[in-house]
Amino acid sequence: MSDTQTMPSDSADSSIAVGGRCAVLRWTLAAVALLVGCAGAPPTSHRSAGGPAQLTTVAAVMDDGYRLPLRRWGDPGKARGLVLALHGFNEHAGLTFAQLGPALAARGFLVYAYDQRGFGATEQRGHWAGADQLIADLRTLAGLLHQRHPRLPLYLVGESMGAAAIMAAGAPADTAGTVLIAPAVWSRDTMNPLQRLALTLAANTVPWLELTGKGLKRPPTDNLTMLRTYADDPLIIKATRVESLWGVTNLMDRARAAAPHLRRPALVLYGEHDRIIPREAFCAVLGDLPAPAPDLRLVLYAHGWHMLTRDLQRERVIDDIAAWLTNPQAPLPSGEEIARDSPRLRRFCTG
Repeated sequence: MSDTQTMPSDSADSSIAVGGRCAVLRWTLAAVALLVGCAGAPPTSHRSAGGPAQLTTVAAVMDDGYRLPLRRWGDPGKARGLVLALHGFNEHAGLTFAQLGPALAARGFLVYAYDQRGFGATEQRGHWAGADQLIADLRTLAGLLHQRHPRLPLYLVGESMGAAAIMAAGAPADTAGTVLIAPAVWSRDTMNPLQRLALTLAANTVPWLELTGKGLKRPPTDNLTMLRTYADDPLIIKATRVESLWGVTNLMDRARAAAPHLRRPALVLYGEHDRIIPREAFCAVLGDLPAPAPDLRLVLYAHGWHMLTRDLQRERVIDDIAAWLTNPQAPLPSGEEIARDSPRLRRFCTG
């Protein structure tokens, strides 16, 4: 099916609705779950005895023995830069970075991406591991990659929840820069009181409740072909536990709190059609970022959705990321970089 086909009005893989009488609970849990959810096959990784963290050809083994499946694109002998990429909620590295990984490798970067704990092909898939653990894994991976490729500058690239984890972690001091793709920053203080109450009640009464598929008509992308691939992928989580929604909201709170300390240089990307992270939440975090500076750059894509590197206009986004990684001061080819005091951004944030 062509990428140019019309988006269906109701996509089972782009929204989650909760049964029952409480419309606020349904909307809140469904919208948070759009970070983005859809069920899969049994986990395939196995825990071994603890020991020093290490990289293998197919996994990163943490110091507690937990295995994080690992993918790599690029030639270590020819690379000019190193990228560690973090996927979004309920996804896995192989799908999230199926386009971006090879594209950056073709431009001379060595790209590693891993399934975060509780996602993809890891153990206990579908169970929230905790923000502290996700952050610890990120820091361990960054250290391992520095040890393996000491001559290459390391960049962190995160999509959605992955971007939130990078923000919450604070980039290691020797990180060359960060790219935040549609960062998950829908913190509690940008939800209305009824939304916060609904989430709190559900987390404290039915944390085991699994939410599935249909209803809100809030697609994460305009790329129908990609959505169908997403729907057929057995490693995508389709049944999301309430406790996981609570956990990812905690992570988003931490990302928002860490925004004033965002390590630079940084590139922040967002789409005007993003229906997953509300514009109010994104615009609120912009005010928390460090003062405008040449090494903190923002791109607002007029035709961008949440899955920016997989949308129909993904090549524009990928080209911008590649150009910035090559030279963080260079002009971006899309021409959609925007200043935080620009009239266009003010219109967008107040519209």
